[in-house]
Amino acid sequence: MRTHEAGALHGQVGHRGPAWLEAPDDVNALVPELWSLTSGRSDDGVLEVGGVRVTDLAREFGTPTYVLDEDDFRTRARAFRTAFEGVDVYYAGKAFLCTAVLRWVTEEGLRLDVCTGGELAVALAAGVPPEQIGFHGNNKSRAELERATDVGVGRLIVDSFDEIDRLVELTSELDRSARVMVRVTAGVEAHTHEYIATAHDDQKFGFSIAEGDAIGAVRRILDAPGIELVGLHSHIGSQVFDTSGFEVAARRVLALHAQIRDELGEVLPELGLGGGFGIAYTTQDTPSTPTELAEGLLGIVQHECKALGVDVPQLSVEPGRAIAGPAMHTLYEVGTVKRVPLDGGAVRTYVAVDGGMTDNLRTALYNADYSCTLASRRSDAPPVLGRVVGKHCESGDIIVKDEFVPSDIAPGDLLAVPGTGAYCRSLAHNYNHVPRPGVVAVRGGAARIVVRRETEDDLLRLDVGV
Repeated sequence: MRTHEAGALHGQVGHRGPAWLEAPDDVNALVPELWSLTSGRSDDGVLEVGGVRVTDLAREFGTPTYVLDEDDFRTRARAFRTAFEGVDVYYAGKAFLCTAVLRWVTEEGLRLDVCTGGELAVALAAGVPPEQIGFHGNNKSRAELERATDVGVGRLIVDSFDEIDRLVELTSELDRSARVMVRVTAGVEAHTHEYIATAHDDQKFGFSIAEGDAIGAVRRILDAPGIELVGLHSHIGSQVFDTSGFEVAARRVLALHAQIRDELGEVLPELGLGGGFGIAYTTQDTPSTPTELAEGLLGIVQHECKALGVDVPQLSVEPGRAIAGPAMHTLYEVGTVKRVPLDGGAVRTYVAVDGGMTDNLRTALYNADYSCTLASRRSDAPPVLGRVVGKHCESGDIIVKDEFVPSDIAPGDLLAVPGTGAYCRSLAHNYNHVPRPGVVAVRGGAARIVVRRETEDDLLRLDVGV
């Protein structure tokens, strides 16, 4: 890639936008695959979600605001539970976490995956049964392990020999027990961004099967008092669209499962397949349905178990962003519009909103693509190629790299970005001392705050010099 003085995100896209992005026939039309199930437009063109107009949401709650469609969230959770009947489905707490959402998760029959003590604290505050919690993480502290064993977390997914030693010491000193799974890397690289591919060998997670670390971890755990080994766990990555990448991973993990039975005499009762299923952020994305994923994944496991002569273990999956991601959009107010001349007479329309990389870091972090729509009115103006940027002091502060917007977009308009339910609030931060937005849940024509907006007083509360 050639260098560009304002950064790679500015230099890599042509003046007419990426090849997959086509000018819309109607700039007001919503692409259903990108929006939550109850999203639509009123007669005057205002975006409505859960029976609530976003203009009313902006008036009552301000902007930027994360708008969470409760019916959409519950419907997606239910769809995975139904498609994976008989399989333990774990909601990924890291995608988006608050006590209200965790109550929905529990009510819809899902379990919960956490990866830090903070996430565990939210889960316990929400009343999630500890035995339905899985605790991931590549560097769990003694305090985190102590709390997890104290409350009776259902499974600890161990990730290193240091963690095994730490857990052995803790269970011995405190006379406790722990149910564990061993996270293994199968040497499979998912077709996703390198930062979220997690099963190839050169990364921080898990024990390598190929290098013999995985079987070594199993042996050490089986020799340790106070620790019950219940199974192996594999995760190939995130934003995965189909089950093809799972085939090789399942074969290698199940081969290890059979090796443990044959060499060590242990039949492990469980197998974690991971998940990380993808969603549609733009029209270039074509995710599979829960039913398609379940049929593909379970078919792979059944085939491999039959070939190895082992019984199918109790399976678990983690859909990842596929539940929370599409259920939320972020609502912004436009502050400035600039039309910047480019080489060859082209023009790029920069639309600056009142949020940015503090509420959606994924574009800067992963070079992620997003879509957007004018949300507060209908426009009859022709579309122009726009770039939605934030208010922060960084040239890489980009939310939507390329999308067609109405040519009459102006300050005061509301702009909505779909697909922000996973990781956007979780990754939110306070760069430039900007308070994080709140989360408003909508359902049946009513709206309520589930995570309140931060204030400047919140920022100053931690400053001991004030």
